Order: sequence, then structure tokens, then C-alpha cells
Amino acid sequence: MSIYYEMEEREAARKRLVREIIIWVVEILAVIALSYVIVAFGLVRISMIGDSMSPTLNDNEAIIVNKMVYRFTKPKRNDVVVFKQNGSEHSYYNVKRVIGLPGESVQIKEGKIFINGEELKEEYPFEDISNGGLANETVTLDSKEYFVLGDNRNASEDSRYANIGMVLKSDIVGKAWFRVKPFDLISKINVQSEEE
Repeated sequence: MSIYYEMEEREAARKRLVREIIIWVVEILAVIALSYVIVAFGLVRISMIGDSMSPTLNDNEAIIVNKMVYRFTKPKRNDVVVFKQNGSEHSYYNVKRVIGLPGESVQIKEGKIFINGEELKEEYPFEDISNGGLANETVTLDSKEYFVLGDNRNASEDSRYANIGMVLKSDIVGKAWFRVKPFDLISKINVQSEEE
């Protein structure tokens, strides 16, 4: 009788061990799958190249980009977006601030930005723009185009220039979400130099 009882205990222990191994394997596969989904569809880490977004973002600062947000919403004015340059051969991402939205008209005159004929009131005193480029004349955006500018207005290659031009919604990778080092959310406008 005791031999039979010991065999039942061993069989029960073996079943528990098999069950624990299966649970462990499933948990590992779930973590791997979740990691893949986050990297492929959710978040990506990039480095800022150049000072066109200074003082909000500076050269070589690492930022995390939320790639999911624009699957559910549209970019809004003042969002800092990351995009691939349409038809460009370079492999890096551009980071700029959305100024003009689809269907709007944008013009830069006397150093100020005008949206649909009205001066854009910005939260921070960005320097006057010395060269309006393409926006010296009124630019009307199509239904899927955005007009973007760098925060360093006079040292930024952006929608004012033909090699960047208007940014298509399909070229926008995501929204710049937060800075890695020093860790900080990239809010509407994050002018560090005024805070420090």
C-alpha cells in the first residue's frame, strides 16, 4: 500500500513540475512577444542630430518616440514629431514642431508666423524668423500635410525649405515623448535654459 501511495506522490510531483515548466515557458514567450510589439509598434529610441530644436532638444540627446499615438489621433499644433524625410536617401530621422495643420494656410512675414491670415500666438518668445523660405508666400497645406519648424528658428532646416517641404502624415514616425538623459518629458515647449 505504501509503495502505491509513493508512486501516486511521485506522479503528482511530476505533473506539478511539468505544469510549472509549461507556465514558465509561456511567460517567457509572452515577455518576448510583448517586447517585440513594443519595439516594432510602440516605442523607439533615437538621438537628436543637430541643434535645430534647441533649446527644447540639443544635439546627441537621446529621446523616446511614441509610435502608437498617431495611429489613434492626429498630430496637433505644437507637437514635437519625428519623421522620415520624404524621398530622402539619408537614414536619420528629423525632429521638428508642428506649426501648420492639414487644410490651413501658412505664411511667414516680418519674422512672424501667420496661420489662415492670423498671427500665431506662441507660448514662448521664439526669435523672429529671418528667412521665411517657401513660406514668404502663402503656403496652403493639403489634407495630409503638416508644416513643421525647428525651435531654433534661424538655424533649422524645415518646411520652409524645398528639401524638407511639407511633411506627409504617412512619413510621421511618432511623437517625441521624453528625453532619456536627463530624463524629462518633452512637453508642448520645454525651454530648459529658462528653467535652469
